[in-house]
Amino acid sequence: MTDGKRKTVGRPAGTGKSGGGHSQSLVRGLNILEVLAAEPQGLALSDIAARMELAPSTTHRLLQALNGQGFITQEAELGRWRIDVKTFRIGNAFLEARDLVATARPFLRRLTDASGESANLGIEDSGQAVFLAQTESPQMMRMITRLGSRAPMHASGVGKALLAWLPESEVARIREAHGLARVTPNSLDSSAALEAAMAEIRRAGYACDREEHAIGLHCVAAAIHDEHGRPLAAISVSGPMARIPEARLNELGQLVREAADEITALLGGRRPDAQA
Repeated sequence: MTDGKRKTVGRPAGTGKSGGGHSQSLVRGLNILEVLAAEPQGLALSDIAARMELAPSTTHRLLQALNGQGFITQEAELGRWRIDVKTFRIGNAFLEARDLVATARPFLRRLTDASGESANLGIEDSGQAVFLAQTESPQMMRMITRLGSRAPMHASGVGKALLAWLPESEVARIREAHGLARVTPNSLDSSAALEAAMAEIRRAGYACDREEHAIGLHCVAAAIHDEHGRPLAAISVSGPMARIPEARLNELGQLVREAADEITALLGGRRPDAQA
């Protein structure tokens, strides 16, 4: 899903040159966190040093400092560095301050109670869907999502629900950065198929994932919008096809869309009119 040569989306991760050794190290450390946040599989020291345009010895020193504070961790088997739970907690604290996660939680519980399936909350970050909260299904066989995990935008319910309401320029940027990989045989792998799906999502107000992210799994999702009508996040209900057959997707889609619209209203947002 990610290209090893891809640069971080957003502000470029520079060398962090600034006056004063301590402030320079701080900026470099923050830039390393930004680089790693965009790479869920982690990066080797040499890759981080190359992207930061720093000497490996300097990069190693910064990585050790961040690791010592619990912001990043190193996988013992592959030696790759990746963000750790402390960084996720800081990001989640920002979302809590916006009342996004706190506002959505009772709606997730309500969706799980009504559907019997797991309900999720996710956002777009660096061109990928990132899951922030979940209420688990009480069923023995259920969908469990690790918080902070990522999924491709074009091959997940939450991702497609967000993509459908983004400006065309942003959709093109995400598509260029990540491509349209076939995660399963059902994944949308062409621009034409993706555009048709986006139009249908805007019309219906919710997205369907029909075994596009995982075989045997169905999902429906709808976007939460901010005051400008932009997609702020998305909520979803997901579970095995045995309990969510094709005939049930419309019923659950309307349920999720109504919940997303209620959260949007509570946050002072608005869902824009459907676009062709």
